[in-house]
Amino acid sequence: MVQYFRPPLDASFAALSDTTRRGVLEQLGRSDASITELAEKFHMTLTGMKKHVGVLEQAGLVTTEKVGRVRTCKLGLRRLEEEAAWIERYRQLWDARFDELDKVVEELKRKEKADGRKKRK
Repeated sequence: MVQYFRPPLDASFAALSDTTRRGVLEQLGRSDASITELAEKFHMTLTGMKKHVGVLEQAGLVTTEKVGRVRTCKLGLRRLEEEAAWIERYRQLWDARFDELDKVVEELKRKEKADGRKKRK
């Protein structure tokens, strides 16, 4: 198996790309939960939930602690600032592009309206 370095953004966005994993984060935002509780809540097998929790753990979004036979999950210490900053840069870029597109559309509407008046005369 080939091992390679995954930048933190890749791991975070990969973890967040799945509906179940986002749901797990929402659930853990309300209270810590065991893997068994999470599996039951999401109607999954323990094995399936362990895999989801593992992806979240690798991304630093969740931590787990095993006490006896129970593995408890809680939100990790990462606050997603780097991911939010990356998204914000692109949001600003797209906002600027849409503002420019709005200007072009308004100019075309003005020209169309002016051309319509000229043709009626």
